[in-house]
Amino acid sequence: MPDAGGRTGLLIEAFLAWMTVQKGASEATRKAYAVDLAQLAEFLRGQEIDLGQPQTVTRRHMQAFLAWLFRKGEAKSSMARKLAAARSFFRFQMRGGKVAENVAAQVRNPRQEKRHPRALNVDETFALLDSATGPGGKRGPVVGSAEEERILCRDLALAELLYGSGLRISEALSLDVDDVQLSSRVLRVMGKGSRERLAPLSDTSFSCLKAWLEERPLLALPDEAALFVGARGARLNRREAARIVERLCRRAGLTFTVSPHSLRHSFATHLLEAGADMRSVQELLGHQRLTTTQRYTQVSLESLMQTYDQAHPRSGKR
Repeated sequence: MPDAGGRTGLLIEAFLAWMTVQKGASEATRKAYAVDLAQLAEFLRGQEIDLGQPQTVTRRHMQAFLAWLFRKGEAKSSMARKLAAARSFFRFQMRGGKVAENVAAQVRNPRQEKRHPRALNVDETFALLDSATGPGGKRGPVVGSAEEERILCRDLALAELLYGSGLRISEALSLDVDDVQLSSRVLRVMGKGSRERLAPLSDTSFSCLKAWLEERPLLALPDEAALFVGARGARLNRREAARIVERLCRRAGLTFTVSPHSLRHSFATHLLEAGADMRSVQELLGHQRLTTTQRYTQVSLESLMQTYDQAHPRSGKR
């Protein structure tokens, strides 16, 4: 069916104008949605359907559109974005009374492949955590201004808890000073679903945390309860924490950077590779379900196979 009078183009332009004015869409989003909707219109023309008459488009057409994209080799993330553009477009048409239902909203997003964060190997982890080693191999902040040493002391303590105790970044940033029990070498952690657990402190985590607690009063606001605080003395946020780990990666001379969650991921992976019991790792990570912990076994197996391929004389890949 031909696009009489350029109906499709007019409807798309009206929608994009509404997205810009009413939704504050960026120019990049506007351009991406324009391309996505033009591609949808192209597909529908092949089905003898005119997007300029949106009431003629059905859920089956949208399902067929996703199947067409899949056969073309589109990434699932790209397919999901195109579906999001179509949903917004039909939502706009509903507001204008041109359609009675949002057919794009009746179609599920393509299932995304779950990507694990990069797990550091043991050497990389130690390089990152030792990046603040002082003169003569002494553990602790390197020589610098008093403020620089204080910040570095905090950074190292945070990284040690993420790897040494396997904390989620949200858990580490939620810690208050009162949650630290140095005498028994444990942390009181509030995990997902408001479930409390005790997380052990390694020797190095204990030392770094003790050093930070001595420096913290010089940086924290008087009434601030948070264990980790930023330069202004208030509770550290996730963006600042991400920058801390990136900074430690650079100090360690790593050719890549990782996220705070990669340190927790490395904690679990290294325990499993060393033969730790799955149930124990589950408790340490604060997972409610064992199946969540079992995801790490696949990563450990991949690492094991990579080592085998590189080292075994009969692997066929040497």
